[in-house]
Amino acid sequence: MKHENSITVRHLTKKYGTKTAVDDISFDVEAGTVFALLGTNGAGKTTAVKCLCGLTEPDAGEIGYDTETGLRAPMDCREHFGLSPQENAVGMHLTVEENLRLMGKIYGVPHIPERTEQVLAQFGLTEERRTRGKALSGGMGRRLSIAMALFSRPKVLFLDEPTLGLDVLARRELWKIVESLRGQTTVLLTTHYMEEAQALADRIAVMQKGKIAAMGTLEELREQSGTDSTASLEDIFVRIMEGGSV
Repeated sequence: MKHENSITVRHLTKKYGTKTAVDDISFDVEAGTVFALLGTNGAGKTTAVKCLCGLTEPDAGEIGYDTETGLRAPMDCREHFGLSPQENAVGMHLTVEENLRLMGKIYGVPHIPERTEQVLAQFGLTEERRTRGKALSGGMGRRLSIAMALFSRPKVLFLDEPTLGLDVLARRELWKIVESLRGQTTVLLTTHYMEEAQALADRIAVMQKGKIAAMGTLEELREQSGTDSTASLEDIFVRIMEGGSV
């Protein structure tokens, strides 16, 4: 079955000098699902995302987005992407409202004032609308970053370590936001939090030294790693990192 706006990645490779950051990875992401790239720091997750959204040119491989006009490369359909990067992309001297309106202008979103009100309400930012980015808490800053990424109603949303450094409550609040997108927006997130990937992702790819060491649903990963039916993703991850059967 063909899934509109799904992501197709084949033999993606990216090198920096003699270091291979992403090493011949392939996967598909169905439209409206959440796909997680899981791995330790330096596994290649962020580099993969940069290639997928057209910020970095890969050295080899193919990336395609299944759109209404057929399979297209990242640079040909960036208007369909939203990105909340690991580095804070919020304008520190702009208010919450100004940050959102700026995204509307960049992407040519119609009816910016109305859309701004919708997004402020959706992300619980109405009371913070006149707060400058530098005065936001970590959780509110991350929430605004995702709101900015979704302002143009993208078909594909990239979340690079979306809850890095947040406390438990702020992390769970952002999980709810991601959950609310299921079925509407294709989400690809990177994380090194096992519980985050287990809670949010329909499918998970475990990356190790630039390669995909294992991939599938939680149940499929249990089978691949040789763990039992009650094993947590953390148990599975440790087994894979230690060289368990895959």
